[in-house]
Amino acid sequence: MNVLPIPASGLPEGAVMPEHKLSIVVPMYNEADNVEPLLVRIHQAMENYSQPWEVVLVDDGSTDATPAEIRRLAAQYGPHVHGVELVRNFKQTAAMQAGLDAARGDVIATLDGDLQNDPFDIPRMVYRLLTEDLDLVAGWRKNRQEGFWMRRLPSRIANRLIARVTGVQLKDYGCSLKVFRGSVIRSVRLYGEMHRFIPAWLATVTTPRRIAQEVVTHHARIHGQSKYGISRTFRVVLDLVFMFFFMRYRTRPGHFFGGIGIVLGVLGSLILAYLFAVKVFLGQDIGTRPMLITGFFLVIAGLQAITSGVLAEMLSRVYLEANGALAYVARPQPAHGEDDGWHWPINPGPSKLGPSKPATGKAKPRRK
Repeated sequence: MNVLPIPASGLPEGAVMPEHKLSIVVPMYNEADNVEPLLVRIHQAMENYSQPWEVVLVDDGSTDATPAEIRRLAAQYGPHVHGVELVRNFKQTAAMQAGLDAARGDVIATLDGDLQNDPFDIPRMVYRLLTEDLDLVAGWRKNRQEGFWMRRLPSRIANRLIARVTGVQLKDYGCSLKVFRGSVIRSVRLYGEMHRFIPAWLATVTTPRRIAQEVVTHHARIHGQSKYGISRTFRVVLDLVFMFFFMRYRTRPGHFFGGIGIVLGVLGSLILAYLFAVKVFLGQDIGTRPMLITGFFLVIAGLQAITSGVLAEMLSRVYLEANGALAYVARPQPAHGEDDGWHWPINPGPSKLGPSKPATGKAKPRRK
C-alpha cells in the first residue's frame, strides 16, 4: 500500500514535544482511492508521536465510494479515526470548517486528501508551533510537483498579490498543510472560498508575528484528478476584494463607503461649480454639455455612497452587539479569585474601619 519513502522525523535530537492534543483534519471529495493510503501514511507518520491525536475525515458530498471507505476504515482503525459526512458538495472551505468544528484538539493540523501533502511534516510543524509560541505554521511547497503554466505560475502571482493586499508575508497561501493553535482558528468562521486566505483571516485575531511558514514535502498526485482549474483565479480576485474590505473596515464600514462618497461628491461639486461660473460669468450655454450630467451623477453617487456607509455602520453595530462580538480579541488569561490579583497594603492607614494596626506578618484582605 505504501509507495512513498519513510523520511526522518525532522525533530531536533532529544526534542521533547510539549503536552497537547492533536486533531488532523482532512477534507475529501471523490478521493475513494486515496482514503486508505492516506490513513496508512498518517499512522506511519504518527507511530512514535508522544501525545494523543485523532483524525477527522470530512466527506464533502462525494459521488464515489469515498464515504463508504471512510466508514469502513474508521471501524477498522478505531475511535481515533472518525468521519463527518456532508449531505452534498459544499466545497472545500465549508468542509474544512466542518472538520474544525468536529476537531477536539488544542492543536489542529489540516491537509488535503490527495496524498500530495505529507503527514510526516506534521510533527515538525507542531513542535515549532508550540516551542516558538506561534498561532499558525503554514506549509510552503517550495518544490511543487505540478505543471508550471496552469498551476505554479498563477499560484505564484496570486501569492504575491495576496501578501501585498493583506500584509501577511507568506510564499504559499494555497498549501492546505497548516498547523493551528486551536483556540485561535476556532475564533474565525470560514465561508465561501476563504480557505485560501486563512492566514490573512487569522491576522484579524492575532498578529502576523505569530504566523510562520515551514518548507514541506509535496508529492505528485497518484490517484484521482485535481479539483482545481484556472477558473479559480477569478474567484480568488473576488475573495481578495472582500478580504481587503473585511480586514480594514469590518468594524467601520462607514469610513470605506463614506470615503468613496466624499471623493465622488467633491468631484461632482467642482464640476457643477465650474459650469455655474461659466454660465453666470461667461454667459455660455451649459444645458447640452456632458459635464453637466457627469457632475450631477457624481454628486448623486456620492450621496448614495455616504448613505450606504451610514446603513453599513448601523448594520455592523447591530451584528456585533446582537452576537456579543467584540472589536478586539484578547488572549485567554488564568481566572483570578475574588481576592486574588490585588496589591494589598502591608500597613494600611486609618480608615472608616478603625485605627491602623501594626503589621504582624502577611496582610489579610480587608472588606467593608
